[in-house]
Amino acid sequence: MRFQLALTLQALWTGVCQAAMQHYPAAWGHYDVCKSQVYSDEGLTWDYMACQPEAADMTQFLKVTLDPPNITCGDPPETYCALENPYMCNNECDATTEELAHPPELMFDIEGRNPTTFWQSTSWKKYPKALLVNITLSWNKTIELTDDIVLTFESGRPEQMVLEKSLDYGRSWQPYQFYATDCLDAFTMEPKTVQDLTQHTLLDIICTEDYSRGYVWKYDKTVRFEIKDRFALFAGPRLHNMASLYGQLDTTKNLRDFFTITDLRIRLLRPATGATMVDENNLSRYFYAISDIKVQGRCKCNLHANSCVFDKEKLSCECEHNTTGPDCGRCKRNYQGRAWSAGSYLPIPKGTANICIPNNIGPVIRPNVSSLGVANRKEVAPQVALSTAPSVHVANSKRARVCDNELLRCQNGGTCINNVRCSCPSAYMGLLCEKSRCESELGGCVGADSGQASLTPPSSAWLLPLLLLLGSMLLRTASC
Repeated sequence: MRFQLALTLQALWTGVCQAAMQHYPAAWGHYDVCKSQVYSDEGLTWDYMACQPEAADMTQFLKVTLDPPNITCGDPPETYCALENPYMCNNECDATTEELAHPPELMFDIEGRNPTTFWQSTSWKKYPKALLVNITLSWNKTIELTDDIVLTFESGRPEQMVLEKSLDYGRSWQPYQFYATDCLDAFTMEPKTVQDLTQHTLLDIICTEDYSRGYVWKYDKTVRFEIKDRFALFAGPRLHNMASLYGQLDTTKNLRDFFTITDLRIRLLRPATGATMVDENNLSRYFYAISDIKVQGRCKCNLHANSCVFDKEKLSCECEHNTTGPDCGRCKRNYQGRAWSAGSYLPIPKGTANICIPNNIGPVIRPNVSSLGVANRKEVAPQVALSTAPSVHVANSKRARVCDNELLRCQNGGTCINNVRCSCPSAYMGLLCEKSRCESELGGCVGADSGQASLTPPSSAWLLPLLLLLGSMLLRTASC
């Protein structure tokens, strides 16, 4: 009987431990689960977490607009010169013939077909008047970029181009990046690359010459806006320390906005010429042609939804946490018991849901119901030292106040002064009190008072009373 009891307790312990570990993953995921059930002193309760949709190819949900609207070739039919041989001018574009037409939607179809499909503009017949084209990609939804924007040209890459973004559905625009064969001549800007950027200059708008040279190179057709290289400034070259990046995105509004768009605009200003002088006797050589555009991202749902649906030509978040709106940007009716707030990536790995609460419930501060879950509190989520945070099992008991004007959260017990700067405890330094002072000292951070984030896994002490109770019940049953 005792042997059977031991086996029963062992099986029970194994099952409970597995149940505990499934709420504390071994790797930091995509915040794709909004809630789960956990046991607490109050019984079976919901543990709410931050969540967001998986990244996807966002070009399948966009609307494309060209300006001027008649800039696509084929109406009337036109003959072009081949790039590889500019004196072989027998390539046709005819909008009335499917095999010879090059409409805008061919920038977003599945590649790999032979011959390649692509959109193509009219040729530079009106030279010296500039050949200008605006290609606008609109989602009618706020999108968060998660990978590089990549344009693949079937023609030579433009000698002058600007990539622009909008955060207000095309009402206003700001540049993302300038591209030119000569940045000083085209835009009076010193040429730079993304490798020249630092954490402090990440938001700088640069002009690069990396993607404008080369007229007919077969394997050199892409133009990029490097998202991942910018992520790497915080997360490391192989993006191993995503905790640091997400911590910065969570605490710095300007950084979040930099990777957020509602629309993109590609301004083509000068086609590839391959020479210092334009051959006015052979203007059919000069045009724009794009075979593919890649935009990888996710719906912005303010960490309140794990899925986004496309219905009636419109994207919208499937909101959780008693929130509503296309971006889960407000509380549901009768759930304004406290002000709406976006979810938080912190504390890692599950974040904080910041759920909306019913109006008849006051600003009650709930206890921390278990060491595995994050209780929904009115306080700000715990902060971590971003310079030292690993990607999993991070906990910092110190809580911080919030600089509301820029959503900057002073970390490690720092306090916000006049909504402008953080006043840090003696053990910490940095703009957000995110760095331990001992990091700059000889020997680094050692000891319990070093300010390093704790790497201890979550406590399982809460399981012991439950096991003792179950063991007692089993013993009584056995004695009977």
